[in-house]
Amino acid sequence: MTRHVFDNPQFFLTTPAPCPYLQGQLERKVFTHLVGDNASALNDVLTQGGFRRSQNIAYRPACEGCRACVSVRVQVDQFQWSKSFRRTWKANADLIGIECSAAPSSEQYSLFRRYLDARHANGGMADMTVLDYAMMVEDTHVESMIVEYRPRDIDTALTGSSEGPLVASALTDLLSDGISMVYSFFDPTIQDRGLGTFMILDHIDRAKKLGLPYVYLGYWVDGSPKMDYKTRFRPQQHLGPRGWEPATT
Repeated sequence: MTRHVFDNPQFFLTTPAPCPYLQGQLERKVFTHLVGDNASALNDVLTQGGFRRSQNIAYRPACEGCRACVSVRVQVDQFQWSKSFRRTWKANADLIGIECSAAPSSEQYSLFRRYLDARHANGGMADMTVLDYAMMVEDTHVESMIVEYRPRDIDTALTGSSEGPLVASALTDLLSDGISMVYSFFDPTIQDRGLGTFMILDHIDRAKKLGLPYVYLGYWVDGSPKMDYKTRFRPQQHLGPRGWEPATT
């Protein structure tokens, strides 16, 4: 049965719903389930084909007459460190990113809740409860982790960890050819660190140390200003009809 699911996954199509990125547009998604022993292998193949993961679901846009959503991945070995990126990296040198198992905590949810209330109060995740958050993190059959970012403390050099407060966190999948940032959030009251940018830079650094060629950033949505930040991380590839190609945008 597991072999059959991997070889012949069943795909489903959602009904049209208002697009959260482009006003006046309707979105549809094609999706399949990521279950069983081969879920990680299937997630690898689908991510390389432009899918994203949410819990044990892999999905990608299937909107009629619209191709604004474009899959983006950063080319790690050739990544260009701009002056702005270097300033952000330096500004967060006092933080340590600690890799944890994909298990939720009350501290994570508290930070997640503050982030949503401040940044995405009207978004599709605004009503997520602590149970919803727990499901987002731990309802998975693929290789995943949480990276927690905390201020370094007096014992960090010896222990590789910290007892400091949680300031940012990223739910991350490990793939055969890279790292996929599923969802990240941070303390919205910290304005001068560029924590969102820093987490992407940190994942690029992690992928390089692991010898992995790509960091997958999900979708860039052409025409949505809140998605423009993804185009800053270059060089990057976009997935088009002819496969992954160097980005020209």
